[in-house]
Amino acid sequence: MVILGIDPGLANTGWGIVEERRGEVRCRAYGCIHTGADEPLDQRLRAIVDDLARVVGRYGPDAAAVEGVYFGANVRSAIPTAHARGAALVACSLADVPVGEYTPMQIKQAVVGTGAADKRQVTFMVRSLLHLDHDPKPDHAADALACAICHAHLARTEALTHGTYVQEKGDPYS
Repeated sequence: MVILGIDPGLANTGWGIVEERRGEVRCRAYGCIHTGADEPLDQRLRAIVDDLARVVGRYGPDAAAVEGVYFGANVRSAIPTAHARGAALVACSLADVPVGEYTPMQIKQAVVGTGAADKRQVTFMVRSLLHLDHDPKPDHAADALACAICHAHLARTEALTHGTYVQEKGDPYS
């Protein structure tokens, strides 16, 4: 399965393409879409849609994974990020690429093993899991690859469990 990971941002939208086969995940490509603060909002969003459409056209992903907006302490910065996220969703929708949406905590949990991981830990694990000989740069591209890895892991779990989670009741030691 080929997966497009997207780390949305109005100034920098990271993207990464990974391929998952039999539990192994490999990097095929990654990059970052830059838009200028001096450009009108509609043109910045159009650039994100157009550039992601080119990525989708070139790599033909079977699925996409988009990081959700984290509001945190600065709601004002979340609004432009939400605009960029919307542009990314439109680009995927226009190409009929199904989208999985993940919180930053879900992505960190799937890639590092803890939702409290910092950027350095995420980058290290992305490099390790994808067998890269370098850290993916910029950070936005590394985050996009992490999002794609998260989707690969969760899609594999879904396939193995057929979407069901079974919890047995009673004494686990009996």
